[in-house]
Amino acid sequence: MKPSDIDHLNVGTRLTVTFALLIVLILGGNALVIWQFNLARTQTHLLAGANQQVIVVLQLQVNLLSFHQRLDDLARSRDFQRLVGEAEPLRTALREQTQRTRSALASLPPETGVDPAFWPTLEAIEIMLPSQLDAITKLARASDWAAVQLRLGNQLKPVETQTAILVDSVDRQASRDLRQAVEQMRTVQRRILILVPATAICSFLIAAFFGWSIARRIWELRLDERVTERMRIARDLHDTLLQSFHGLLPRFQAAHNLLPGRAVDARQVLQTALDDAAHAITEARDAVQDLRSSTVVTNDFASAIETLGEELAGRQRASNGYASAFSVVVEGPPQALHPILRDEIYRIAREALRNAFRHAQARRIEVEITYATRQFRLRVRDDGTGMDPSVLHQGRAGHWGIGGMRERSKGIGGQLEVWSEGGAGTEIALTIPASVAYDGHDGRRFRMFKSKAGANS
Repeated sequence: MKPSDIDHLNVGTRLTVTFALLIVLILGGNALVIWQFNLARTQTHLLAGANQQVIVVLQLQVNLLSFHQRLDDLARSRDFQRLVGEAEPLRTALREQTQRTRSALASLPPETGVDPAFWPTLEAIEIMLPSQLDAITKLARASDWAAVQLRLGNQLKPVETQTAILVDSVDRQASRDLRQAVEQMRTVQRRILILVPATAICSFLIAAFFGWSIARRIWELRLDERVTERMRIARDLHDTLLQSFHGLLPRFQAAHNLLPGRAVDARQVLQTALDDAAHAITEARDAVQDLRSSTVVTNDFASAIETLGEELAGRQRASNGYASAFSVVVEGPPQALHPILRDEIYRIAREALRNAFRHAQARRIEVEITYATRQFRLRVRDDGTGMDPSVLHQGRAGHWGIGGMRERSKGIGGQLEVWSEGGAGTEIALTIPASVAYDGHDGRRFRMFKSKAGANS
């Protein structure tokens, strides 16, 4: 696994916007469909309320007609005792009917508009009919049946007529509500038939584009990873093989020019060229080892650095006849470094140690590894000749050692600092937050990775 694999999660602004549009479209389409169903529900409630209002007013009208018919039958029978005996049951039935009517009107859906004439009619029935029943009873007690018939015709008929008008008004309103509800339901049906397929098709298209964009993004990252890896290999080879062999050409040319007249001098030049060629082979071996270092470095990072330092010291001794004293100091309880970062830290340490053993002419080289709670720190110090300020900031012409270390540290979310003075030695310090460096550490471990982290892997 490489840092660029982690970068696959960084889908970029375009994919983020596409995903947001997909979510907005799905939620918006569903919201519109729900809104249409809510409109249909509202129309259904209106229609149900209108029908209930019609039923209530018809029941009231039927009861009024029944009340009038019963009083008329009693008046025609001219039986005072029967009229007095049934007056109270009629009054009770009338009161119960008006109460049921009021309850039915109160239980109508909130969307239902009650006819404005309903309440005045109901109040007139509640007030007028009981008083008329009392008046009719008094007239019957006086045996004035003609007056009873007259009162039935003059006083009860207007109430019945008013109720009939109310029934007609409520019926017309219910018919209008029915037509509006039917038309609204048809409109809702058409909208739903358009919204559902349109939302599904658009969601499919955007989802397909989103999937294609992710696949393309992954392909671009893979391609970028391959290109940057080739660039890194080319840089390493340029800094080792090509530069070394380029330096051999003038020597071979000089030996060629010395032959055959100055064979001894030509032999010395050729010997120097052979030594440089051996050095070039060593550098090539180092470059290949850099490419395969992830198979060498284990979680015992300090041991890997010790092995590296001993190897470089042995080469220094074989080449110069002496070796700088080398030591590794570990502070804090060792932590398992994340494999991706471990390989990159190893490469940074390798480059720093290689420069120290080759160029510093130091008596002592020390590596300090600190496993702190908040950060991981690597220091490489020597007491050698130091570096020229121009080399410190810009690097040697044609060499990418310090620049490469800075690129690697930036790629893994670390900070690299280099101090050096003439005759005072050099110190290179790499600092990485613990949340990034340690394997399995709590926190968002990869939040500091850059999009080009894979360039130096």
